Order: sequence, then C-alpha cells, then structure tokens
Amino acid sequence: MFWQWFVRIIAHQYLPFRTAKVRQDFLLRKYMLIFLCIFLLKTENRRTFASGIYIRYNEGYDMKRSLSLFSLVLFFTVCFSSSVWAWGQKGHRIVAQVAYQYMSKRAIKQVDKVLGKHGMVYWSNWPDEIKSDTELHQTSFSGHYQDLPGGLTDEDVLRTLTDYPTHGGNLWRLRDSVLQVLRTHPSDHDALVFLVHLTGDSYCPMHLGHEDDLGGNKVKMRWFGEKTNLHRVWDQNLIESQGYSYTEYAQYLCDKFVAERQPTEEATVEQMVLDTYHLTQLIYSYQNDFDGSTYHYIYRWHTDCERQLYRAGVRLAKILNDLYR
Repeated sequence: MFWQWFVRIIAHQYLPFRTAKVRQDFLLRKYMLIFLCIFLLKTENRRTFASGIYIRYNEGYDMKRSLSLFSLVLFFTVCFSSSVWAWGQKGHRIVAQVAYQYMSKRAIKQVDKVLGKHGMVYWSNWPDEIKSDTELHQTSFSGHYQDLPGGLTDEDVLRTLTDYPTHGGNLWRLRDSVLQVLRTHPSDHDALVFLVHLTGDSYCPMHLGHEDDLGGNKVKMRWFGEKTNLHRVWDQNLIESQGYSYTEYAQYLCDKFVAERQPTEEATVEQMVLDTYHLTQLIYSYQNDFDGSTYHYIYRWHTDCERQLYRAGVRLAKILNDLYR
C-alpha cells in the first residue's frame, strides 16, 4: 500500500532517535501521517483543503490521484518536520530571551515600546526573513557574517574591527552602523531589530568562518546519517540535539552559566571577538580528528555552543542597558 511505503520513508528520515523528545515527536508525526493516508485513500469523491490548495478526487485509486496524495502528504511532512526551523530562528530567540533576563526595567520598557511586548524575541529573526525584499536583503546580507582566515594574530583580528575588510562580509561595519543610528534615534525600529540579530550572529563561530568554504557551508558532514555541513551544525544541529524550546534553553543557560555573567559583562568587545575567533579555529582543527560520530561531536562541542549563546544574550543586554539609560 502507498501509505505503508511512504511511512517507511518518513521513518528512515527520523531514525536514529536523538532524544526522548525527538522520539515522541517522531511517533506523533508518524501516526498523524498514517491516519492522513488511510483517511484519504479510503475516501471517495472528497474535496480536501490543504494550505489554500483544493484537490478533488472524483475517480478511483489511480496514478494521478496517488501523485496528488503524495504532494499533499509531502506538504504535511514538511510542515511537521522540525528541520524546517533552523537555528537562525531558535538560536536568535534564545539570545533575545537571555538578554531579557539581564536587561534593566527601563531598557525593557523602551525596547518593548519600539518592538512590542517581548518583541525582541519575536523580531529577532526578521533580518533573516526579509529575503523576499530584494533591495533590503541585498544591502544587508553580507552584514550577517565576517569571514576571517585562519592563522591570524590577535592584532590582525582586532584590526578588522576598525579597518573593515573589503571582502568576506560586513558584520562589523553593519553592527557599528546600526549602533550609531540607535544612539541618535533610539526608537528606530529596523536598527533595533538588526542590533538584536547581529549581536547573535557575531557570537556564532561559523559567522566568523573561512571565506574559501563559505563559513563552513562547504565542509560536508553527516548528522545521525543525514547530510549536513559544518555551518548548519553550529547554526542548528547542536542546539536542536538538546530538545529544548527557546524559553527552556534560555533559562537553562542562565542557570548553567550564572558564574560567568559578571566576567562576560565586564569583558571588552575585543576580548569577546578574540574568544570567538579562537573557538572557530579550534572547530576547524577538530574536523581533522573527527571520527564521524554525532554523539562524540555533541559531547565535545555542545557546551561551547551554549556558552556562545549565553554570551551573546548577556552582551546584548549590556548594550541595550547602556543605550537606554
């Protein structure tokens, strides 16, 4: 039967199970798909509505109908799959939620006045979501990363903060630009949203990756058997492997790294940049010794990933507290 064949494909996509939560999510999706397939295959002359698309079944089970059904079930599979929600969404929300924990009442009031209640979380991914706005996206895309080659001295790295590189991204330039805008126009909506987002980007190691491999995008890996790349592992896979919601993760990070709050707040921008740069080089070096085990990779790197998220949130709170004194 068609539905049996299709469910086997979906099961292969989600195995092996990573966590108990992922196992539960998989079983829920599996049984929903089974129910959907049985329902549609056994129902004649039915008009089905799915995401604004009407499909009419007027004949028996034939190839044309099975293809329509396949398209519909594929649509639901994509909708229910956690893989459509990249770290760009959850990670930035975590950073914003951590920042809320350490912002002053005045800063929270001012930010929420501009972005709406808890708006910093809800708007944190907008700079990634404006790809449909060709003009705005083209002018800001390269500002999400700052490619830095390996082997730089600390002095070389710090020089890029003021002598902006002419290629390989404009993260430092765009970040400084939005800060300048907010100092003179603290209620500028777009500048505030970009500040929230770019602060998160600047603490993601692969956003300071190597230009020749597009920040790890060309470094191929497998994650529990599925094809991925080094950039995606740090943008999404490491965080998703823990199975937390963004609110749970933010609270967990605040508890786990509470002893690091003050040192993070007191550190200079230069120290934070150097720490992230050195971490990035360690990540690249580890690829030479990586044995291919996803479990080994998670065990080695998940704490570093979490520390970067926490630091981004703490530093964002510090920036906003200074901005809205």
